[in-house]
Amino acid sequence: MEVVILPGSKQIASLAADAVEALLRRKPDAVLGLATGSTPLPVYVELAARHERAGLDFSRVRAFALDEYVGLPAGHPESYREVIAREFTARVNISPANVHVPDGAAADIPAACRAYEDAIRDAGGVDLQLLGVGTDGHIGFNEPGSSLASRTRIKTLIEQTRRDNARFFGSLADVPHHVLTQGLGTILDARHVILIATGAQKAQAVRDLAEGPVAAICAASVLQLHPHATILLDEAAASSLRLADYYRHSYDHKPAWQGL
Repeated sequence: MEVVILPGSKQIASLAADAVEALLRRKPDAVLGLATGSTPLPVYVELAARHERAGLDFSRVRAFALDEYVGLPAGHPESYREVIAREFTARVNISPANVHVPDGAAADIPAACRAYEDAIRDAGGVDLQLLGVGTDGHIGFNEPGSSLASRTRIKTLIEQTRRDNARFFGSLADVPHHVLTQGLGTILDARHVILIATGAQKAQAVRDLAEGPVAAICAASVLQLHPHATILLDEAAASSLRLADYYRHSYDHKPAWQGL
């Protein structure tokens, strides 16, 4: 796990976009894993700008969303299918047919989850997975207590997550109780994972995931087992890390050939 501490979200977005661009330059048909929520939005803005400004090409890219709410009607503005299109994929030249989202309206939820796992496998697996992290340490919607080997499945949201997401819906009562999410085992299969965290409210979760034990109570801690996990933080999110000075020193003296 590499922890990189940067001054703010602009620098984080630029560095994450650099990693995506480098991947697409060497593998134009790469498979991207897309997170939702507010954390990755600056990255999507930067990637869209690079597409518009420099022609960064997404025409052969395939993308898989991390998760989706269960029970929202088609076209609901807060469904993650709509959010991903609005915030990113509709702003670049990726084919809508190549953007995959778990089917939260499926009549047979277990079958839909199996089909999603099959689709990721048939695409050759995710090359680069973007992640945020919840205040309780969840990634995707793998809430505390999630199996570290879990695959795509239905999960019940804890109330803290529903409260955190109520700002998108207008009221807590409108936030669904259930979601479909890639599992922790699914996320670990990605070849490169980039987790972004900003703000002091994420500081404890960041310390738990990076420096605490690998434990189901902090789902994101499973990334300690990943061979290529990059954690991008602003100063506020890094404020509780015991080894913050070491992480800064390591990044400042990193060999240029290593990349991100």
